[in-house]
Amino acid sequence: MSTGTDAGTGAGAGGGSGVGTDGVPDAGTGSVPDAGPGAGGGSGGGTGRLYGVGLGPGDPELMTVRAVRAIAEADVVAYHSARHGRSIARAIAAEHLRADHIEEPLVYPVTTGTTDHPGGYQGAMDAFYEEAAARLAAHLGAGRTVAVLSEGDPLFYGSYMHMHKRLAHRYPTEVIPGVTSVSAAAARLGTPLVEGEEVLTILPGTLPEEELAARLAASDSAVVMKLGRTFPAVRRAVERAGRLGDARYVERATMAGERTGQLADTDPESVPYFAVTVLPSRAGAAPVPAPGEAAGAAPVREGTSAARGEVVVVGTGPAGPMWLTPEARGELAAAEDLVGYTTYLDRVPVRPGQRRHPSDNKVESERADFALDLARRGHRVAVVSSGDPGVFAMATAVLEVASSAPYKDVPVRIVPGVTAANAAASRAGAPLGHDYAVISLSDRLKPWEVVAARLHAAASADLAMALYNPGSKSRTWQVGKARELLLEHRTPDTPVVLARDVGGPGESVRIVRLGDLDPAQVDMRTILLVGSSQTVALSRNGGEIAWTPRRYPEG
Repeated sequence: MSTGTDAGTGAGAGGGSGVGTDGVPDAGTGSVPDAGPGAGGGSGGGTGRLYGVGLGPGDPELMTVRAVRAIAEADVVAYHSARHGRSIARAIAAEHLRADHIEEPLVYPVTTGTTDHPGGYQGAMDAFYEEAAARLAAHLGAGRTVAVLSEGDPLFYGSYMHMHKRLAHRYPTEVIPGVTSVSAAAARLGTPLVEGEEVLTILPGTLPEEELAARLAASDSAVVMKLGRTFPAVRRAVERAGRLGDARYVERATMAGERTGQLADTDPESVPYFAVTVLPSRAGAAPVPAPGEAAGAAPVREGTSAARGEVVVVGTGPAGPMWLTPEARGELAAAEDLVGYTTYLDRVPVRPGQRRHPSDNKVESERADFALDLARRGHRVAVVSSGDPGVFAMATAVLEVASSAPYKDVPVRIVPGVTAANAAASRAGAPLGHDYAVISLSDRLKPWEVVAARLHAAASADLAMALYNPGSKSRTWQVGKARELLLEHRTPDTPVVLARDVGGPGESVRIVRLGDLDPAQVDMRTILLVGSSQTVALSRNGGEIAWTPRRYPEG
């Protein structure tokens, strides 16, 4: 296993294991625990001072003036290294070390190998950090100033932090920040990391592959650190997130042996631990060419087989960003064109370079046709759909139009979202905890006779129900009629959840009884959840909850 370093691009980054590579100078003179007080200009007794010194990503010229001064003020210079004794941190700071400095190499007992420690790898590392802190405490207690060298920034994936947590509350301490591998990698690539309101995500490559893919899909920009043996899984995660085309690779930034390139072209066998993957800012970025399409070439139009256009129907959940899945967030960020009902489109953050095409709520087929035509001409289009796109929403509309002759070859994908029914149920407890039916009360696209027949069927089967589209300004009688039909099969005290604007600023969730259901309290932003004969409602913690048992009485 590797140690918890800022495994940046070279020395990279934020300090860390300090495991060196061939060609890095050997560590210095070794520890001198019994050196007398005042060595190197120290205080000669009393309490010493601890410095966590960030050295930057590898190039000694990127050390800060304060870092150089802190080393000059120190009596003791400590640095981490592997058992071979070479230390990247020491190599960076070598020209600032003096002959009278006491050097304390903190040699890891294990890096990528195995250990016979009874506590395993973590036990071995914990014991090492305790022993290293005790050695430094001896110097500090003798009045010496101790500078712990750290590649990158001391508190960014750095091993210095283990000394800090054990010593900073006991001795005067100053942490001197350094340039991280993340900043160095962006500088060497010459590409912005984030712009405007974009968010940068920094991830260790040691995360499980699925977790990496989910986080990368949801990120505007990202840096994945700690590569080496994790590289194949990281590459697969980047590809699963749909970001392989714009992902970059940086190795040992600002150091000898620096290498940059496209992640997709990097040989996994050549990747060291001190390397990072960079997914740069999407703002103003050129569209990524499709496979076989020359970089800089205009996309193929008119739906030919080489066109890179597609339509992704994205479910955004019932309300704001808290309900958005990582996959949905990533698809919205990656789209060139956003198409949707104005109210739903307004929930999606504005991104530079994206084109937005709002429309009215009653033109689903026209909206689908417009999105498919854009895709046929080579655009990557996201159709924004509230809730889940497959539940009374845009997935059906897009697929219906996509089945017609002009668009049969246009790729269409559906990205699910949290449904209004499940969101409302979660706020009320678990009223849909057993079998349930989902029915729209709208008679705009089907006759009311069909709605009534389905209500009768679901009610007679004793199913709980989620009733969508119960009312609007132009539909005012359907809720009352539905209540009459349901009371033919349900008792008046059957729990009914009235959930309005779930997840939004005007959220309201109440439980009433079927006999008391007032149609005037229901509008187009409300969903109704009607219990079965087994649904229970009771007071709890100052409110009322409802649930439908998973077990049904034997017949």
